[in-house]
Amino acid sequence: MTAKRIDVLSDTHGRLSREVLDQLDGCDLIVHAGDITSEEDFATLGALAPLRLCLGNNDWSGEYGPDVTRMVRFEYEGLHFSVTHYREKLTGDRFDVGVFGHTHVPVCEHQANGSLLMNPGSPTFPRSAAGPTMGRIFVEDGRVTSAEIIKLGDGQEERRGWGHGFFFGW
Repeated sequence: MTAKRIDVLSDTHGRLSREVLDQLDGCDLIVHAGDITSEEDFATLGALAPLRLCLGNNDWSGEYGPDVTRMVRFEYEGLHFSVTHYREKLTGDRFDVGVFGHTHVPVCEHQANGSLLMNPGSPTFPRSAAGPTMGRIFVEDGRVTSAEIIKLGDGQEERRGWGHGFFFGW
């Protein structure tokens, strides 16, 4: 089995920069933890790779189809994912990878129970010193092999690669 790359977004609020789209190139799955706020961006992301999206507090039910709800659970490459906009909604839920958004502040934590908890931050409206960010997870053989927060440019349309992220490996 070969490694799969999952790119993680949240709180894009109707703005997908060229840099974000370049970063997504070649990913196997896109996970978005809500506040996409754009049916056009939903279509754009879905054309790049399979997309799993939950609703955020600025998204409305029905805009993105019946599979997009406030809590999205799915299995991918042998791992159980739970995706929701609010971190507190992940409490008590059994998952291997939990993804949330809303705060616009990146988090990448390996939990004591072996699960990964990630908030990719926001590529458009960051609320931390890290600036604009997104997440990247590699999985293989039913396990997370690495997870990182990718620091994006400061509004400039330059492309930044692996050397500009924060790496959390297992």
